[in-house]
Amino acid sequence: MTRHPGSNPPPFETKVVGTMENFLFLEQSYCYPRGGGQPGDTGSIIYDGEHVTALNEVLPGEMILHPVDVPEAFSIGQEITCEIDTERRNGHTLMHTSQHIFSALAEDIWGAETVGNQIGAEQSRVDLLFENKEIFDPDVLVNAVNSVISSNINVNVHEWERRKILDHEQMRHTKFMHRIPDSITHLRVVEVEGVDLCPCAGTHASNTSQIPMVRYIGKKNKGKGRLRVSYEFEN
Repeated sequence: MTRHPGSNPPPFETKVVGTMENFLFLEQSYCYPRGGGQPGDTGSIIYDGEHVTALNEVLPGEMILHPVDVPEAFSIGQEITCEIDTERRNGHTLMHTSQHIFSALAEDIWGAETVGNQIGAEQSRVDLLFENKEIFDPDVLVNAVNSVISSNINVNVHEWERRKILDHEQMRHTKFMHRIPDSITHLRVVEVEGVDLCPCAGTHASNTSQIPMVRYIGKKNKGKGRLRVSYEFEN
């Protein structure tokens, strides 16, 4: 199964290869499991040709966990069709790419490091760590983000070897990589051309022109040097 686009994932047919409690393990899956600040996909599963059950938020694990309400309806080898909630996925996809832009520009403008984030389909937040958070100006950041969004910039996805990632002088957000087992030799890298380059397993737009303009919601103080900044799409 080839990697699906970040937006508008198609329905896909697959087989059940295992069950555990209320989780299904699938032979192949297009679903995004919760991680990196992005919620997991939800949707529906069609089985036995006509029956439909909810697919609850997909979770990470050694194999992706697909939670369902009626696990007793499924057996190993059973063929199913999975339909991802496209509207929800698309919202997360556009928000995730906007967050990369948001974080990259906060670092470029003030040297602020992103130390946390939570992506939603309509609103998102980013935790920024400043040497002096008093210098933060939301208008400056939002104007810079919207300038990038309106600039028709391509977003590329790469599969790069670990050493190439660590040695790349423009690579951001590599502090976590020591937690990834050495057996994983290649990682997914998302590039917003000329703006951001970092390892990321999330779903993303293919061009910034697909992303709506963003609007600042507010900020919260979260300790020394740290601000939680929230924003949403304008439409």
